[in-house]
Amino acid sequence: MRADGLAEAGGGVKLRSLLFVPGDRPERFAKAAVSGADAIIIDLEDSVAPENKAKARDAAAEWLSGDRPVCTFVRVNPEDSQLTQDDLNAVLPYLPDAIVLPKAEGARSVNWLRSLAAGAADAPAGDAPLILPIATETPAAIFELGSLRDVSGHLIGVSWGAEDLPAAVGAATSREADGRYTPPYELARSLTLFAAHAAGAAAIDTVFPAFKDEAGLTAYAARAARDGFAGMLAIHPAQVAIINAAFTPTDAQITHARAVADAFAANPGSGVLQVGGKMVDAPHLKAALALLARA
Repeated sequence: MRADGLAEAGGGVKLRSLLFVPGDRPERFAKAAVSGADAIIIDLEDSVAPENKAKARDAAAEWLSGDRPVCTFVRVNPEDSQLTQDDLNAVLPYLPDAIVLPKAEGARSVNWLRSLAAGAADAPAGDAPLILPIATETPAAIFELGSLRDVSGHLIGVSWGAEDLPAAVGAATSREADGRYTPPYELARSLTLFAAHAAGAAAIDTVFPAFKDEAGLTAYAARAARDGFAGMLAIHPAQVAIINAAFTPTDAQITHARAVADAFAANPGSGVLQVGGKMVDAPHLKAALALLARA
C-alpha cells in the first residue's frame, strides 16, 4: 500500500533522509522503516549480487504489498543492465512511492524509464511513479543535467553519485585525503544542486560512506543543508538522526526567518529593510519563506 504524501512531485514531501537497504536482505526492511528516515530505498542494483536479483525483486514486492509504515522507493537496475524491465514488472503492481534510476542521463533516461513503466506487466493504470534520477554517474550525464527541467513533473528529486563517475573516467578517487571532493566531483555536485532546483525537484546529496564517522557526517550534512540541498542519501540507520537534524531548521533559524517575513509583511512597499542589525531584501525574504515552509 502506497505511503501517504507523494501525490505531487515535490509537493509537501519531506525528504531529509533516504536510507538504502539491500533488496535481498528483507529482514532489514522493518528496521530501516523505523529508523526515522523519511524514505527507505529498497535497492535492486549495486548491493545485490546477480544471482540474488530475483530474490530481491520478490522481497521488494512482498514489502510493497503490505501496509508499509514509511515512504518506500525502489532503486532499479540501470538501462545498460537489461534488467530494468524485470525490476519494474515485479514492483510496479504494488505502487512504490518512487523509482530511483541509477546512471540516468537527463530527460532521455527519465522518459525511457516511463515508457518501460507504461509497458510493465500488471502495472496499474495511470501515471508511473515519480522518479529520483542519480544524475551524474556517467560522463555523458553531466552534459544532460539541464534537460531535467523538461521532465520536471515526473521527478520527486535529483541526486548524484561520487563513485561510478570517477570509475568511468579512470580517476583514482573522487576525494582528497581529508574527505573533501576533488574539483571535478565538486563540480558534479554543484551542477546537480542547480539542476534539481531548476527542475523544481528536491536536491538530494549523495551518501557519506564512512558510516562510523559521526563527526564527519555531521559536518558533511551541515554543509549540504547550507548549500541548498533538501536532504541526502544514507547507507546505515545510524546516519539517519544526524542527517535529519542537519536538514531540520533550528529554532534560531526559524525565529530569524519569521522576523524577516514579519518585517516585510509590516512594510509591504519596502524593498530593503533592517532586521537584527542587517540589511535584508527580496532574496532574503524568499529564503526566509522557504525555510518556514520546511519548518
